[in-house]
Amino acid sequence: MHLRFIIHFAAILYSFNSYAVAVIPGAGNMAAYLPQLGGKRVGLIVNQTSVLGNIHLVDTLIKRGVKVVKIFAPEHGFRGKADAGEKISDSVDPSTGIPIISIYGSKRAPQKSDLEGVDILVFDIQDVGVRFYTYISTLHYVMQSCHENNRSLIVLDRPNPNGHFVDGNILDTAYRSFVGMHPVPIVHGMTIGEYGQMINGENWLGFGRRCQLEVIPCLGYRHADPYDLPIPPSPNLPNMRAILLYPSICYFEGTPVSLGRGTDKQFQVLGAPAMQTGDFTFTPRPFPGATNPPQNGLLCRGRNLSGLEVEDLRRLGRIDLSYLISFYRDYPQKDSFFLKGLFFDKLAGGSNLREMLVAGYSEERIRESWQPGLAKFLLTRKKYLLYQD
Repeated sequence: MHLRFIIHFAAILYSFNSYAVAVIPGAGNMAAYLPQLGGKRVGLIVNQTSVLGNIHLVDTLIKRGVKVVKIFAPEHGFRGKADAGEKISDSVDPSTGIPIISIYGSKRAPQKSDLEGVDILVFDIQDVGVRFYTYISTLHYVMQSCHENNRSLIVLDRPNPNGHFVDGNILDTAYRSFVGMHPVPIVHGMTIGEYGQMINGENWLGFGRRCQLEVIPCLGYRHADPYDLPIPPSPNLPNMRAILLYPSICYFEGTPVSLGRGTDKQFQVLGAPAMQTGDFTFTPRPFPGATNPPQNGLLCRGRNLSGLEVEDLRRLGRIDLSYLISFYRDYPQKDSFFLKGLFFDKLAGGSNLREMLVAGYSEERIRESWQPGLAKFLLTRKKYLLYQD
């Protein structure tokens, strides 16, 4: 029965994928994990991307007799509609009556009391392979909670849409935060399952702690394979163009430059009220997933990237610093380009990028400074890969 399901799933689930890559995510590899859930009380760390076809994993497992007792919701919530950074409250899933416990608010992971009546945890969330995307931080804290509370964790792996390259500076751990917890480059080229193995293997839980972790791999996947996400991973990454631009332009979240939150071109436009150059204007307004967007109601001038071809962005295979360098060069109020509190440095994983921008370094010189760290990381990364590059 499981084999027929997998073959059917491979044939039709991703038929919409423009690259026609027959990839089955770990959740579809049911023969590898369903037996372990039999007779167990299961807690799920899931969101709107946790689907098989058009059916949520919660519903799929319940129909197969799995006793799902709790749902744990990360940033953006169980249904993925909350704003970035918005605190998520506990609730109940109206479809199943299962309690939903927030792990993006007052706490980052299930607490001991949350795990009462839970025997095993299953993590199934689509990541985008970028250091400042918070689902890998959520994974860290879930793994830490599993160790502390003697629970095992199954990660149902999913392909990485930015898995075809590795690039960026290695995070300086003095700047560790929820948008960058580990000494990895901005684009690490790993699936979330591989990343979980690295968290364990590199002792990032600290003091020799390890999570009892099992990764259920994707079938038919290689890092180099183009992969279109069937569901937006968060409200402001609505399509593949935004997902591929994200590693290059998320830095602007630490500046007055709007990335299009509050428009229908999220992470596909760049602009600020103070900018005097650029042939494109837009005005952010309250919008689903951005109820109070940066520069709300103000006319922003800058660039429209929504016409860029997805395949061209993917073929580039590196972080493009030209956006950041040109905006800083042309910004008329350079003393206020970096927001107070220097959130920019948290995103960048250190102060070096900001300092090099201020000093007028070229993209080539900035990229050259990354190479020693990248070379070391690539050697470490090899130990944890489940898929060919």
